Amino acid sequence: MTHHEIAKQIEAADEKIILIYAFNAIGKTRLSVIYKDATKDGDGAHAGVYYNAYSEDIFVWDNGDENEDGEIRLHVRQSSLSRFHSLFNEESMRKKLKPYRPKYDFEFTLHKDVEKGIEFITFFPTDADPKELKYIKISRGEERVFVWCFFLALFDVEGWADKQSAHFFIDDPVSSLDDHNIFVTATTLFDLIQNHFEKRRIIITTHHIGLISILADWLTKGEKADKFKKQTKLYLLSNKSGELTLEREKNDVFLYHLRVLQVLEQAQKENNVKSFHFALLRQAIENVSSFLGVGRPSYVLGQIGIEDPNEINNIINTLTHKNVYYYESDELVPDSKRIFDDVFNGLKEKYKFVLHA
Repeated sequence: MTHHEIAKQIEAADEKIILIYAFNAIGKTRLSVIYKDATKDGDGAHAGVYYNAYSEDIFVWDNGDENEDGEIRLHVRQSSLSRFHSLFNEESMRKKLKPYRPKYDFEFTLHKDVEKGIEFITFFPTDADPKELKYIKISRGEERVFVWCFFLALFDVEGWADKQSAHFFIDDPVSSLDDHNIFVTATTLFDLIQNHFEKRRIIITTHHIGLISILADWLTKGEKADKFKKQTKLYLLSNKSGELTLEREKNDVFLYHLRVLQVLEQAQKENNVKSFHFALLRQAIENVSSFLGVGRPSYVLGQIGIEDPNEINNIINTLTHKNVYYYESDELVPDSKRIFDDVFNGLKEKYKFVLHA
């Protein structure tokens, strides 16, 4: 299949929430562009709004060598979105950024002609003395988070997303992020889905196993799954012998479960298990349960030797609730770490997974 054919397949899908997992270099960004072109109306206007690698290209660093004041700035290239910049401010951005726990603050500088939008953004440490303010360059990961939150704030502005209201197409907002930020990004996407899926289609593509697993879990098995499950479909975008395919997941079982287990094993070996990893552990247990045809994670826990499997299953479910980590520490208390080790080691011993080629 071509990217054009895949775009048409997505457009024809019955579901309102489309999750697509693909390895890097498959062509996710290209797919988002082709989908944009394929869904334009008769006058050539965009039907939906997008976030992809081109969204990030709007932001360009100037390290200060050519500025009169020599300050480091993140310039914002003019685009069709510039006229909306004046309709949101630093405070709305700070609300979007807060769950990511930024260690910096920032300031927008608008063009004199406000229709041209934001000219540049400057950053400074949160504990900086205003009298001795020194602007800084934030890291690549921090920049990715900032740009994502910039677009989240922009989605709320009247005149753009509410006018181009057929769909959101979000392509891989999680590269260069650590585990906590990946989990928070999953919550921002879940909130976006919850607020908009009844009136528009939400398409999310990613190469990140954790992000796709967490979203799939919340949407199809979480406490609000009854609201979302029938409207959610998981796809795999892959390249088989030079031929692109977009395959629906059978029985909603995520076929890349071994990759989930590899991520968990690496975290365990490095003694770096965080709250985030319980969401992946739950995904692995549910995949085994589905494979066995029982549909009960507590059954799997009993099979691997866990005492009081119903209670441990309830604890794991609690630890994977999205609000547990939203503003809390990523670190596990000793009892939670012990549960993780007992369950994960039991899975490996009972089902003999081969996690290394």
